[in-house]
Amino acid sequence: MTRVLITLLALGLTGVAFAQARPQSPARSCDANRQSVIANGAIVLGTGGYTYDRFVRDRSFCQFDEMADPAWVPARDTPQCFVGYRCKSASPWDD
Repeated sequence: MTRVLITLLALGLTGVAFAQARPQSPARSCDANRQSVIANGAIVLGTGGYTYDRFVRDRSFCQFDEMADPAWVPARDTPQCFVGYRCKSASPWDD
């Protein structure tokens, strides 16, 4: 019984080791943040503290009922860095 518990505990802890941290925009240059969005098409960036958002290269990465809204994030070299767009609901009733 002890071996089973140890094995389950070891397997449970290995999942934690593979978790990836999201890039933090204030710690990176504006160009690095922008290039990440362009290269991936859509990416989740930390915007400071415990806040984060999903940024996209263009509207093709949004759902059919969403529009692309220009997005700026804080970066290491500038307080307002245009990185791409956020997908927002196109319906005025959802705001």
